[in-house]
Amino acid sequence: MNYEHTSPREVRELIRTGKINYQTSGMCAGYAQANLVILPKEYAYDFLLFAQRNPRSCPLLEVLDEGAKGFHYMADKNANVAMDIPKYRVYRNGVLTEECENVLHLWQKNFVSFLIGCSFSFESELLAADVPVRHIEENRNVPMYNTNIPDEPAGIFCGNMVVSMRPIPHRQVVTAVNVTAAMPKVHGAPIHIGDPAKIGIADLGRPDYGDSVTINEDEVPVFWPCGVTPQAAVMAAKPSLAITHSPGHMFITDVKNISLKY
Repeated sequence: MNYEHTSPREVRELIRTGKINYQTSGMCAGYAQANLVILPKEYAYDFLLFAQRNPRSCPLLEVLDEGAKGFHYMADKNANVAMDIPKYRVYRNGVLTEECENVLHLWQKNFVSFLIGCSFSFESELLAADVPVRHIEENRNVPMYNTNIPDEPAGIFCGNMVVSMRPIPHRQVVTAVNVTAAMPKVHGAPIHIGDPAKIGIADLGRPDYGDSVTINEDEVPVFWPCGVTPQAAVMAAKPSLAITHSPGHMFITDVKNISLKY
């Protein structure tokens, strides 16, 4: 099953019980998906400032109360930030040390959780406009790449932007730009179109995160800011502990994409 027409609450329950432990692209069509960063409170202000200074790659959707696992805005009272993502990554001093299907065993009372907009949210809008989304067609994770585009630093957090790439037919690039530009809370318009070398990407066939996809002769690579950017910043900043989603394994919210448009 691809769960395209399943409700977010049902999918979160399947994730929580281990029945879904893979990437979430294409699930719960019409509902926003979100990236995740969890940090001890001592790092939370610096990260909040980093996100505010880098709204293209880190558009904040919600910041949870200190120690809270539940949400005020983006999901119902039964949602749990420590259990409802298919795969989490754990970083200690900037080093990836663990991937797990929940983080209850690591939970601390001083954790602050950040939900960040995700480009998976605009994919249903692209499909509705008859723009192909290749990684969904090929049942793969979206390809993501480190770039030479610098982030605006804040406190301990700095680094370069991570981007996601979708090959778009030349005749549909303008449509793809317009569709996604209307959704700035989930990264908005592309950051770059065309030659990947211009933004420091040497080989599209070897993404830094996710999977490679087919690029046809009549298509151009189009790059959007990506919510994996905070993971690169975490690796550079080396906080004592940080938890994120595993790339492509998102939190599915109860908020409709249409509410995130202009």
